[in-house]
Amino acid sequence: MARHIYHCPLRWSDMDAFGHVNNVVFLRYLEEARIDFMFRLAPGDGSPSFSGGSVVARHEIDYVRPLVHRHEPVIIESWVTKINAASLTIAYEVKEADDPAKVYVRASTVVVPFNLEAQRPRRITAEEKSFLEKYLDDAGKASEGALVA
Repeated sequence: MARHIYHCPLRWSDMDAFGHVNNVVFLRYLEEARIDFMFRLAPGDGSPSFSGGSVVARHEIDYVRPLVHRHEPVIIESWVTKINAASLTIAYEVKEADDPAKVYVRASTVVVPFNLEAQRPRRITAEEKSFLEKYLDDAGKASEGALVA
C-alpha cells in the first residue's frame, strides 16, 4: 500500500497559550494534506476526478503528544482505509520529519464526493476508485469484495 506524504509547515499563529500547536489547527493540517492527496494527485492530466466537490462527514482525532512550534515542517502520511459507493475514509499520521516513529496525531476523515450544482452527494467514479485503491490499506483490501459498486 502506498501512502501519500505531505510536508506541512508550522505557523507562528498555530500555537496556543501553552506554546503547543492548538488542537483545532490539526484539522487544518489534515485538510491541507487531504486536498494535496485528492486534488493534486488525481489521475490523468485534466481529469475531473475529485474536482466537483466533496464534504467532510466525520473526523476522528487522537492526540498522541503535544507538538511545539518550530521552523521545520511535520510530515503527514495519508492513506485510504475504506471505499464505499459514495464515501471514503482517509487515515492520517502527523509525524516528526526527522523521526517518523514520533507520532503527534492519528486521525481519520470520512469524505463524501459532492455534486455542487445539484447540491447533493454523488457516487465515487470508476477513475476515482482506481486511484484510491492504490492507497488502500491491507484491512480495506480484505473487505474490498464487500464494497457496494
